[in-house]
Amino acid sequence: MTGVSGNMGAEALRQTLALDNVAWVRVLLTPRKRNAALAKKLKKQYGARIDIVNGDIADAQTCARLVKDADYVVNMAAVIPPRSDADPAASERCNFAGTAALADAVRAMPVQAKFVHISSIALYGCRNEKHPFCRVGDPLVISPFDLYSLHKLRAERYILESGLERWVILRQTAMLHPKMLESNMSDGLMFHTCLNSPLEWVSARDSGYLIRRLLERDGAGELGGFWKKVYNIGGGAHGRLTGYDTFRVGFAVMGGSPEKFLRPEWLAARNFHGVWIADGDRLEALFGYQRDSAEGVWKEIADRHRVYRLAQVVPPALVVQTFFRRLLDHANSPMRWKKDGDRARVFAFYGREAERIPAQWKDVKLMAKGDFGDYDALRDEARAAAEGKLLSHGFDDTRPPEEWTLDDCDGAAAFRGGQCLAEVWNGPYAPVLWRCHDGHIFPATPYTVMGAGHWCPHCAPLPWDYDRQAKHNPFYAQVWYDTHARDENVRYDLDGDGRAVMVHTEEE
Repeated sequence: MTGVSGNMGAEALRQTLALDNVAWVRVLLTPRKRNAALAKKLKKQYGARIDIVNGDIADAQTCARLVKDADYVVNMAAVIPPRSDADPAASERCNFAGTAALADAVRAMPVQAKFVHISSIALYGCRNEKHPFCRVGDPLVISPFDLYSLHKLRAERYILESGLERWVILRQTAMLHPKMLESNMSDGLMFHTCLNSPLEWVSARDSGYLIRRLLERDGAGELGGFWKKVYNIGGGAHGRLTGYDTFRVGFAVMGGSPEKFLRPEWLAARNFHGVWIADGDRLEALFGYQRDSAEGVWKEIADRHRVYRLAQVVPPALVVQTFFRRLLDHANSPMRWKKDGDRARVFAFYGREAERIPAQWKDVKLMAKGDFGDYDALRDEARAAAEGKLLSHGFDDTRPPEEWTLDDCDGAAAFRGGQCLAEVWNGPYAPVLWRCHDGHIFPATPYTVMGAGHWCPHCAPLPWDYDRQAKHNPFYAQVWYDTHARDENVRYDLDGDGRAVMVHTEEE
């Protein structure tokens, strides 16, 4: 296992070691002071059942030591926002290079372990009330300047095209954990949250239980065709909130509300990542892991952080000054970008002036308050499917990959503005050649393109060129134009010093 010092990883390790048929778990820890203390704690608790490798996940020899003689490799290591925003090199090394090194180590094993990789729903990019639900196979249009998603996107593709014998990719949704409050009170990241972003929360405890159940059921030979697929980890209907609702529930711990603690224009209008899961029932049916509700976990967080209750007896203006206004000047805050004249980030997160968020709460339209229809109905995935509100994949995706044909490949490629160049069908996991609208020819398995939602690796970010691509790629257009005007012609990029830039373009 990697990532056991994180919230999901700690739960997965604890619950996996509760299984009688698990002889040992070998974990990777980076050589840091706090991990030395964690290693001592784990050894004291589990003795010979825990084996610790100290090293760098991107180091080939370290990964080889980690996976030796293992039956399963569970990769939960991640550098997530806001650290990935502040340290892009660390994000790239862990989220992409580390995943690639680990996959290479598994591929080199005499008998390959089964590889479980935790990815992210952040790959689906920004959603709102127009298409709040996603499913595996939807377009991966990651938000401009979201380097975490960029590196996770590349990691996914590496696994999909790696030729590993048995792998599974699990795209993790928004995760609730005991440190939610302190983790979000120190960075401008909280202001990236869009008020109408659909957020489906799952607890770290349930995420860890999912890993336990996966190992338990597969060890008993009960999973059949589970492997070599991508799945979305969801929290279920009782985990579905919006950005506004998440603030509402979280701020209630402090005796407040979004209206008391925030001004709406402090928050981004677009370019976040959040979505409700339309196909979360696939994993739930297999593992029955969705036990916690979002509101229930927030109650636990409130009980754990009684110090925040002190804010309930403090005037709201003082709470705002103490906890929120100070973050407006943080380097990762949209208000700071406006102050610094960072035109690229401001436009990416707000769009044109006329499309920006009103200054007064009374003028803000909110999904959570029924301004776009019945809130409970909007959160019903079955209703969304029945009303045709799920995105198209360009072919009949109701059939399993084993039943796809070259005609399906042709249809999917045309829907992406390109072509499938294959003349022979050798199955969903045999690489074929594709051509995108820009003329790039690239190899990819049909499952990578049609099953997982990836497309041309040469056109994928960097740069973020979706304004232009959406004009000839209906697959992208059906979701990109939910938050971007059709006449926008901007390419987002990073310069040699890592600064955000935008270039106004015109379609050739």
